[in-house]
Amino acid sequence: MTITRRTVLRGAAATAALATPAFIRNAFAEDPIKLGTVFDISGIFDAYGKPIDMAVRLAIKQINDAGGLLGRQVQHIGYDTQSDMALYTQYAQQLTRQDKVDVVHGGILSASREAIRQTLRKAGTLYFYNIEYEGGVCDANCYCTGVTPAQTTEVQIPYTMEKWGKKVYILAADYNYGQLMARWIQKYFKDNGGETVAVEFFPLDVSDFGSTITKIQTAAPDMVYSALVGGAHLSFYRQWAAAGMKSRIPLASTTLGVGSEHLVLTPEEGDGIVVCYNYSPELDTPANKAFIAAWSEMHGAGTVPNIHELAVSNYQGVMLWAEAVKAAGSVENAKVRAVLDGGLAYEGPAGTVTIDPKTHHATLDVHLMEMKGQKLNVIKSFGARQPIDTQLVCDLVANPDDNQQYEIKI
Repeated sequence: MTITRRTVLRGAAATAALATPAFIRNAFAEDPIKLGTVFDISGIFDAYGKPIDMAVRLAIKQINDAGGLLGRQVQHIGYDTQSDMALYTQYAQQLTRQDKVDVVHGGILSASREAIRQTLRKAGTLYFYNIEYEGGVCDANCYCTGVTPAQTTEVQIPYTMEKWGKKVYILAADYNYGQLMARWIQKYFKDNGGETVAVEFFPLDVSDFGSTITKIQTAAPDMVYSALVGGAHLSFYRQWAAAGMKSRIPLASTTLGVGSEHLVLTPEEGDGIVVCYNYSPELDTPANKAFIAAWSEMHGAGTVPNIHELAVSNYQGVMLWAEAVKAAGSVENAKVRAVLDGGLAYEGPAGTVTIDPKTHHATLDVHLMEMKGQKLNVIKSFGARQPIDTQLVCDLVANPDDNQQYEIKI
């Protein structure tokens, strides 16, 4: 996104490639670099998966339009799991054994990541998991480029405490991410002199929050923090506004909007909710404007509202991998990893992305935002937030053979 001497040299190389005789250029057409994907493009998670697939295809198109990688085109081999977890295992085996891809970008839920991570590790196929998640994965073959809890809550909570007060009521989805995120919220409230008055967990299919709203009214916290997930949990925000609570007790969330859920809520239901993520479509930067323009050109202007945090993190994951391949001069696993671990930076639509070599997680910019008029309006940005949660449990420099997801003790 930024013009540098290196960019100019790459441009000159691309121009030279155009002047190369066609018979030489065409020799590479039979030997593409293969990028595999496996996502929930249909089924109950398609609101996440469809924009992710669109983002990946945009990244590949831009790479190929710029001349490909190492003089070769990138071939996309993608599979739709139809939100069926069993298909993740099947397609991971197909990508490695039959398709023989050079890299895989895939998975949305942590369960889907864990369904394929070991298969890809055993096959020696480099794996990128480009999704916001709870942290703790420690695997030299796996790169996690989405935000983790401490990267966002460490700056979000002091802001909301200064704005609203010290007492919090926490609501969270009853699975790994929600449980761990609730602990981080409690930690940072305590560290900043605050108090957690209650924590409640909800299965993903729960959609009636009437009794919980009554409990919150009785507890009278200064704010509510939500780590609720998915379509059923959107009911909470509607019921909260309908009960007249939105003007009485403010809301913050660690999940609302990463899949464009704020577009489903009316402004009356969503305005004023504070979030903190790696990406907002409202970021006023040349890189983001160029990304949105390219998206609009490829997918149509009407699809721009579909761009969300998870789509952008996958776009950035693919582009970071591509930059590493170019710098390594190879798609070989070990050589690409060495470049990624050596401080390579990519300037994407959400800001600068680099890899922490100890954890293989991304160091990212994060942005405090407030919802207004179905937009994620940026309040303040914070650069180079390290994955300090996963750093507590993972050190691949000292223990390169480590291979597990740790439960981070807080």
